[in-house]
Amino acid sequence: MHSSFKRFTRRALIAVLAAGVLAAPAATAAATAPAAAQAPAQALARGAANPYQRGPDPTEASVTAPRGPFAIASKKVTAFSHPGIREGTIYYPTDTGQGTFGAISVSPGFVSPEATVAWYGPRLASQGFVVITLEISTGFDLPEARAAQLLSALDHLKQDATVRNRIDPSRMAVMGWSMGGGGTLRAAQQTPSLKAAVPLAPWDLGVDFGDVRVPTFVMGADNDFIAGTGAHAEPFYEQLRVEKAYMELENAGHFTFTSDNTVIARQAISWMKRWVDNDTRYDRFLCPPPPGNSSTIQEYRSTCPY
Repeated sequence: MHSSFKRFTRRALIAVLAAGVLAAPAATAAATAPAAAQAPAQALARGAANPYQRGPDPTEASVTAPRGPFAIASKKVTAFSHPGIREGTIYYPTDTGQGTFGAISVSPGFVSPEATVAWYGPRLASQGFVVITLEISTGFDLPEARAAQLLSALDHLKQDATVRNRIDPSRMAVMGWSMGGGGTLRAAQQTPSLKAAVPLAPWDLGVDFGDVRVPTFVMGADNDFIAGTGAHAEPFYEQLRVEKAYMELENAGHFTFTSDNTVIARQAISWMKRWVDNDTRYDRFLCPPPPGNSSTIQEYRSTCPY
């Protein structure tokens, strides 16, 4: 009697388990699969939800590293090879297996060469973007002229034989320092189809950017005596009526933005990934904002959560 009861109990248990598997095979498989086997499935699910997602899951180490997960190459843009721009350098991922990438153009400041913004090229490209850093037509070009060149540079990328097939022309962004930052804001103002803008220590006069419709991250420096934040970066940020962020660096000056800087790179990369790639994995580097009054950041504001 006892052994019969055990056989009955075992059969009943097998029947219940079988019914559970039939009713919820996906849940059972997920519960029993090793973690290593689940990870690719999770990545595929995220990729299906966001076709623009590129690269592995980001970490604090990956967004602050001198180079990201993508191997890159570069090529020079020769003098006046495209209407509206002088010359520059294109940096691009060599990977062609993950689809197309968003594109970013970067402008230097007043009487400043391309070299002052060159570090942004490989830093951003290695995170999964096609980037062009510019030599401006004349060092004296004002923000409106720099805006035109930033937009012409994006147009050039769409036509360049090396990178045109690597670019998604619907996912473009602009970035610039000093008067290039003013040009960045003007380019965003003129082209609402852009996905992101990052003006660095922006300088401009007599313009209200309240009609900008492009997500914009304004960065400034507390000891900037050329484009003081009180007259430039802060008012520009306050004028914006879109998703936005503002970061003021501590113990920094106007030229801080011309040298490789981990804090600047971390936030710029995260902003570009969030809006150009629509990659919400990078929200955690933007929201909640890094604390202000730290050794590197004096102030940080944003419209978090995005």
